[in-house]
Order: sequence, then structure tokens, then C-alpha cells
Amino acid sequence: MTTDWARLTHAYGSAVDTPGLFARLDGGPGDKAVWAALWSSLCHQGTVYDASFAALPLLTDIAMGRSPGGRDEALLMAGHIVGAARVGERELYAEQIAELLPVAREFLAGIPADEPGDFVYHLQGLLAFEGVPFWSTELELLLLEEFEVECPECGARWAASVGEDDDFSIDFLAADPAELSGIGARLYALADALVG
Repeated sequence: MTTDWARLTHAYGSAVDTPGLFARLDGGPGDKAVWAALWSSLCHQGTVYDASFAALPLLTDIAMGRSPGGRDEALLMAGHIVGAARVGERELYAEQIAELLPVAREFLAGIPADEPGDFVYHLQGLLAFEGVPFWSTELELLLLEEFEVECPECGARWAASVGEDDDFSIDFLAADPAELSGIGARLYALADALVG
């Protein structure tokens, strides 16, 4: 299937420049600037576009080692894009998602304990490939140390900062890991395995 990039858009309009950017990736020092341009156009401030999804086959080839470029960077970008996919887009790119899933597991298993940011972003990508809602796009909030919470009594929404000493503070209570179930238990087990 041939992609008509001129009919697709990214953050700056026509995506006609996208294949040229991918063609510049060679595994060398210039790749950093190319990846910055790709992130800026295809995932600008967290937003994805029709060209972002069309880039999934190219990102998959890089992540699988079939094309030059940073496998890690391609996997992170693909995870970000897939995390924003709707049902139709997931179906259209199901082959790429299926290929990326084991690669995401492999990368996650190889992240050192002293790189929690890499762990969170790669885990978020893995969850995107698995189709896990919410955490596949929101897990990175752990790195920001700020959460939006809803009061269970009145329904008011608050921004809660972890680790900051403000005039208003609340105590966070840790959940008992033995009482966790579902995705909470899984996320805990993965994080525990990293630091354990």
C-alpha cells in the first residue's frame, strides 16, 4: 500500500515532508535532530494526526530493526500514537501493533532501575499496544508528580502535588499491594520487579 503523504496532515500542515525525514535516519549523530522534527510534527504537544498513524509502518520497521534509526525512539513514538488510536485506527494498524507488542515487552524488561522515566514511558507504550485505556496515555502523570483528584464527598476537582509543601496539604495513603487487583496489581508488580 502506497501512502499519499501530500493528502495527510501533521502539526504544520501537509505531511509531504514526513517520508523525507524518515529517509534521513541513519543511526548517526544527526538522528537526534530528525527525531526532534518527527516528534514535533507527528506528536506535537501530545496531539497526533492522520500522518502520525500513517507513520506507524515506518516506525514499526525501525523498532523491529528492519530500517535504520533509533529502535527505542521509534517504539516510544509508536506507543504514543497507538495510545491515541480509536477503534478503527487500531484495526487498520493491527499488524504493526501486534509486531510492536513483544518488542515493547523486551525493551521494558531491559530498563535499569535507576531510569524510572524510561520505565514509565515504555510501560505506557506497552499498555497502548495492549489496548489498556487511561493508563496508556496518563501513566506519565507519575513523572509530573501532580494529579487531578475528585473529592468523594462533594465531587470537587483538585490538583494534588506530591512532595510539595503548600498551605493546603493532604496525606496520601498507600494501598496495600495485597489488596490490589486488575491493572493496579499489574502496574504494582511491574514497578516492584524493576526496583526489587
